[in-house]
Amino acid sequence: MPAKPVADDWYTANHRYLMSLISQTRQVLERLIEQGEQGNQELESAIFVDVDKDPTFAQAPPALEQLCQIFNLSSFEREIVLLCAGMEFDRNWGKLCAKAQGQPQWEYPTFSLALSISSSPYWDAFTQDAPLRRWRLIEMGTAHSLTLSPLRLDEQITHYLAGLRPLDERLAQLGASSLHMENLVPSHAALAEQMAKCWIQASQEQRALPILQLCGTEAASKKAIAANACHILGLTSYAVPAQNLPRETHQLHLVRCLWEREWRMYRRVMLLDSDRVESSEGERENHITQILDTLDAPLLISSLERRRAIQRPLLTLDVHQPSPAEQRQVWQTALSEISPAWNGHIDHLVSHFNLSSATITATSWQFKTQHQPTTDTAQAFRTLWDVCRSQARPRLDELAQRIEATAQWEDLVLPPNELGVLRDIAAHLRQRSKVYEQWGFAAKGGRGLGISAMFAGASGTGKTLAAEVLGKTLHLDVYRIDLSAVVSKYIGETEKNLRRVFDAAEGGGVILLFDEADALFGKRTEVKDSHDRHANVEVSYLLQRMEAYRGLAILTTNLKASLDQAFLRRLRFIVQFPFPDANQRAEIWRRVFPAQTPTADLDFEKLAKLSVAGGNIRNIALNAAFVAADADEPVGMKHILQAAKSEYIKMERPLTDAEIKGWVS
Repeated sequence: MPAKPVADDWYTANHRYLMSLISQTRQVLERLIEQGEQGNQELESAIFVDVDKDPTFAQAPPALEQLCQIFNLSSFEREIVLLCAGMEFDRNWGKLCAKAQGQPQWEYPTFSLALSISSSPYWDAFTQDAPLRRWRLIEMGTAHSLTLSPLRLDEQITHYLAGLRPLDERLAQLGASSLHMENLVPSHAALAEQMAKCWIQASQEQRALPILQLCGTEAASKKAIAANACHILGLTSYAVPAQNLPRETHQLHLVRCLWEREWRMYRRVMLLDSDRVESSEGERENHITQILDTLDAPLLISSLERRRAIQRPLLTLDVHQPSPAEQRQVWQTALSEISPAWNGHIDHLVSHFNLSSATITATSWQFKTQHQPTTDTAQAFRTLWDVCRSQARPRLDELAQRIEATAQWEDLVLPPNELGVLRDIAAHLRQRSKVYEQWGFAAKGGRGLGISAMFAGASGTGKTLAAEVLGKTLHLDVYRIDLSAVVSKYIGETEKNLRRVFDAAEGGGVILLFDEADALFGKRTEVKDSHDRHANVEVSYLLQRMEAYRGLAILTTNLKASLDQAFLRRLRFIVQFPFPDANQRAEIWRRVFPAQTPTADLDFEKLAKLSVAGGNIRNIALNAAFVAADADEPVGMKHILQAAKSEYIKMERPLTDAEIKGWVS
């Protein structure tokens, strides 16, 4: 499969060879100008040179001869290529063509001129199915007749004849980018070797090379595997974003032709990257299928999910993230030059962040630019941890709202039992590496290893605050997803939206807070119609992804009683957030004002008579602080009273005398 390498002096010899043939073609044109048709008889012997006598071409023939062999060009077609090459390599060629054709304005080659100087012309060379036009080796301008149309070499063919190897500009404009070989973890290296062996075996058996499909969410890993597989075979690979494929049929055919040409001339393989193409994009899917079915060249494709059957043989390989052991090894290699002491922290990194090799390497480099050698290990590890968090944010920031977690355990006012469950959740997150990996629970099966929870309670009772506390305690990002916005009336769209969220979150160990779970959950045991059946599918999909998710996924609901018990049993933790009683409200009031806030004569027992949840208390306290600041006074009962009236208006509730009795004199 691979093209033979050439020595540096090959390029000099190739240029000399090409220019000698162009010079001989010039002589034929000059004789045609002087003698008319008499020049025809000498062209064939004049421009065919014996390359076997030049030792420089022992391994690789001149580019022109390679071109003729690749596209099976006849002697006449070879002459046409040389005639057009003169325009690119001889600045006086246009005037020479005009004189030879007897028309001063025709400063370009034509088929008519080629017919005049060739000893073996034939009309079939001009047809669209013949190699020159089939492979777009030449371009034709417009004229009143075919034979008088201006001819020129395609730009990429000009570069090829000169011995250069750029990617065709039209493919580069589609976003095609070269892939480079990388050091792979063992599981990914095995996939690359499997791909290479598959094509080698098919080639030996003279079968069509199957399309190799790489499925999975980690784009960088799939590209690295593809590049390594091609490197094993001595091939180069380029990734082409499928969403950039042209929509017009004739342009799509052009792309196919150009890529088949790149394969034949340079042994370049395309990785069609369809990760960003949704299955619902019917027109784009059709274009992808056309490429898969008709491209006459080796082809790789990257997809999030397995594609439907096509006409060509298709081998699908699932690409997973490196195993925890492989990630651990990559981290150790990347950080060992800083300090061997890092090894004690790597397990903690791997247990929370499920990163690819490329991401680990990039994270390590970013960390090294921030790391100070004098910094203690604990501080350095916190810096590294924050760099890991930042790596996961870009994908999720497009899909969910990041909550800045600043709350501490002392900000939570809950009954002891509920507070104990929250601390259990934190313990599960901290110790999952030890329990799953060291103690062997992960080897028992991947199902149920995700940490899932439901926070139930009325609005303002502390559900989101509790998620913040967990994020702050464990130094993890918290992302809020509004399930009411995720749920779609269109079948399959809800699962697609959920898949995008989980796929984006998979590497970052973030806490996912699915708000408004009532929009999706409900008592669905009795299936009355197709909508109920599909709702069950959506709920099952969400729970399945929560069970497999490496981080913590939390559902919040205001109506736990309306949820199906069969679904609740699949959750590891359920925390009920009760409406705070008077004692708890008083405690919330004591903690709600920051230490820097000036206060005066606050009576927390009286404030606790306001029958509102913690979220409302925080709103009232904040608004009261603004009222007091505007009056240039410390926060007092009168300011809280004014803020409470505004909050009750917002809640559409009356503020009773019993709640504010004795507040102000």
